[in-house]
Amino acid sequence: MATKTPTLSQYLAALAPDRREAIEALRVVINKNIDKKFEEGMQYGMPAWYLPHSVYPAGYHCKPSEPLPFAGLASQKNHIGIYLFCIYSDEKESERFQKEWLATGKKLDMGKACVRVKKVDDIPLAVVGRAFKRITAKKFVTSYEAALTDAAAQKASRKKATQKKATKKKPRP
Repeated sequence: MATKTPTLSQYLAALAPDRREAIEALRVVINKNIDKKFEEGMQYGMPAWYLPHSVYPAGYHCKPSEPLPFAGLASQKNHIGIYLFCIYSDEKESERFQKEWLATGKKLDMGKACVRVKKVDDIPLAVVGRAFKRITAKKFVTSYEAALTDAAAQKASRKKATQKKATKKKPRP
């Protein structure tokens, strides 16, 4: 569950031993493979990696005062969540990640950008490491900005269609 814990060490210390083991194993793999432009810290109440404002001054479009989220890990009530914002905006990367995970024979319980696992043995750590190695800060920003542009274009298209529909419905005098 997301907590108000202010530091990474306090967050980890508060975890049950099995949860701590899984999150620590993931942290080791991620930190070994992640582009050094990302920073590790706490974001949204969980251990996270993000692009600091010094690298990406615009910050997160939803809340520009926040650094751009990349990934996070959280001990939830019934699972450990691996939050992969880093693949959310890149469909090819998401498909590749899923294919590699499934090729290990391990169960993949995944939402749009969150993988849910119960214990460290459920995680193909090498797959996670390869995904983090492939997604550099530059590649991430490119796919993130492209997704924002696509979303804005879709919103404008929907607005135009709604306006056109409303115009057609008006009765003639």
